[in-house]
Amino acid sequence: MRTTWKRTFATVVAGGLVFGSAACSDDPTSEDAIDLDGKKVAAMADYKAGQQFKAGEAVEFGILYSDHPNYGIKDDWLFWKELQQRTNVTLKPTVVPMSDYEQKRSLVVGAGDAPAIISKTYQGQEQAYVASGAILPVSDYLDLMPNFKDKIEKWKLQPELDTLRQEDGKFYLLPGVHEEVWPDYTLAFRTDELQRLGLRAPTTWEEVRTVLRALKVAHPDSYPLSDRFEGKSILNYAAQAFGTHAGWEYRNAQWDADQGKFVFTGSSAEQKQLVEFFHGLVQEGLMDPESFTQKDEAAVQKLGAGKSFAISSNAQTLVNDYRPALKNTPGATIAKITVPAGPASDGVGISRLENGLMISTKAAESDKFVAMMQFIDWLWYSDEGQEFAKWGVPGKTYDKDGSGKRALRPDVAFGGLNVGAPQHLQKNFGFQGGVFAYGGTTELLQSMFTPEEIAFQEAMKAKEVNPLPPPHPFTAEERERATLWETSLKDAATQGTLQFILGDRDIAGWDAYVEELDTKGMTQYMDLVNNAYERFKTKNR
Repeated sequence: MRTTWKRTFATVVAGGLVFGSAACSDDPTSEDAIDLDGKKVAAMADYKAGQQFKAGEAVEFGILYSDHPNYGIKDDWLFWKELQQRTNVTLKPTVVPMSDYEQKRSLVVGAGDAPAIISKTYQGQEQAYVASGAILPVSDYLDLMPNFKDKIEKWKLQPELDTLRQEDGKFYLLPGVHEEVWPDYTLAFRTDELQRLGLRAPTTWEEVRTVLRALKVAHPDSYPLSDRFEGKSILNYAAQAFGTHAGWEYRNAQWDADQGKFVFTGSSAEQKQLVEFFHGLVQEGLMDPESFTQKDEAAVQKLGAGKSFAISSNAQTLVNDYRPALKNTPGATIAKITVPAGPASDGVGISRLENGLMISTKAAESDKFVAMMQFIDWLWYSDEGQEFAKWGVPGKTYDKDGSGKRALRPDVAFGGLNVGAPQHLQKNFGFQGGVFAYGGTTELLQSMFTPEEIAFQEAMKAKEVNPLPPPHPFTAEERERATLWETSLKDAATQGTLQFILGDRDIAGWDAYVEELDTKGMTQYMDLVNNAYERFKTKNR
């Protein structure tokens, strides 16, 4: 089978999820749901959880596809061929480079030209499309998705899904769902240097500073920490310990449990404390100021050249990037540390929800709509579909023994498994890709982990999971007003954070910075947020 790629785009707009108990009935009997009569072509008449989906006739569904540079899309992937054989479905991707994905998604969704399935959408990104009616309230159609409903119930995921609820009580994003929390990003340290200097792996951010100081004394010409991901990763996981939001998961509204209301993140006392900590690292020469601007390759090269000794890492970058970079340094070893504790928390603020799918409203006009929802339910939410998307095909990409244990075929590599094998699970076969392989049981998630990563996950289980903030969904009118302020406030806060950290702006000028935020609508925006919170709390007591 050959798959035809569509690479055209049109023009414009921009982007809370739910499951819920309160404001709507999450099934096709909702009074607002479309009539499904005439929309069941190729659908299975009695589709159930755990059942293999197969369309009654060959069908094709369009999907907006985020193309990862490390494993670019290929039309001869085994993934496509096997998917068609199992389900009778051919996917027709509209291919978008990962670097342009958010912008292109806004263009095609806003213009009404999006494919039926809109992948790789993170929580909150769907909000801008709700009022326009461009995307479907998928909560109206959960009875078409028995695997999704089964996992929500078994894993008690309603609290997470409630954080995604819109004002109308519905949700517009189908998230990837995990059985348990699984933190991945943290700092990795050159453990051989720690051992040589008699240092223990740090467990708090204050200990991180102490260890970096010792490394600086031993290597005065180095920046002990030269980070990658433009600093957005380290600020993200550090912010959790300081009681705020920053980096990848910065959001304008931060829940203050003591006050019982939301405060503006960028001006909070916790944000200031976070900024002061990282400014101190930069000021002392413990952290490379280029950490916030350099390309990932430059950071890895510095690590490999012995110019740095710590860097943000996940399980894959540790094995795929850092250890190969250090192979010419005799005795060099590197490992992840548990996420450091901070002044506010020794917990992790991680949801069990992953990025997921939006469904174009136009998809509901198709006579194959029910078949499409059944297909989505099987591929993204059934145990069999999730195993297929992750591991591939038994006997071709992996083997499975009588006990259910899986192992990649000897000639197939992925992550720390079969390093150096001639074939790669993602690049050559299309499995374990970022568009399809998300969510699932802890057993499936950890089935590709190295023993080292499993040990890290076990150590992280000792930490608490930070409580979720309460929902505060906007009405359509509030969403329109909020849009006037959100982007400029976020830009001002993230730019100010960076300026204070790098010393381009004196921390003594914090009050002036807060006044600048207020001129951009901070007070009005937070009034909107807290009014929405109070209204939702009252309606859902």
